[in-house]
Amino acid sequence: MFFSQAGAQPRTWEASPSERKKLVEVFKACDEDNKGYLSREDFKVAVVMLFGYKPSKIEANSVMSSLNPDTSGISLEEFLNFVRKKKELQLYRNEIRHIFTAFDRHYRGYLTLEDFQKAFKQVAPKLPERIILEVFREVDQDSDGHVSFKDFEYAMKCGQNEA
Repeated sequence: MFFSQAGAQPRTWEASPSERKKLVEVFKACDEDNKGYLSREDFKVAVVMLFGYKPSKIEANSVMSSLNPDTSGISLEEFLNFVRKKKELQLYRNEIRHIFTAFDRHYRGYLTLEDFQKAFKQVAPKLPERIILEVFREVDQDSDGHVSFKDFEYAMKCGQNEA
């Protein structure tokens, strides 16, 4: 797929010393009994403190099931790894949003074939028109002539997975 070559690339995120200190402080604040790990409920509170939302049951189950079965919760290192992955995902999503916004020159919240044609004419002027049309049709999941951010994000992620 075209997006595997032209799309957003996942970024790595490394906590600065001050960020790491803050993360450790959040971990300790949520580990009320000084157990050395976060229980499921402690973990949820930590996510709210750091990201401003309560994780769904599915997200909490996913994180907790990925842990060593011999432990009762998420250790500091596992927590720091979770935060790193979450931050990297946010950076990647922001980059995809930035690319979508650059294509959406009329700020409509969706892209048309004309938007695609204008964008590709600037970034890849020698790309054949039929390729642009094929890419648009592939990304326009519901064939309504509009590419939503959700469709665009899906295409970018699929393209990344093929890379």
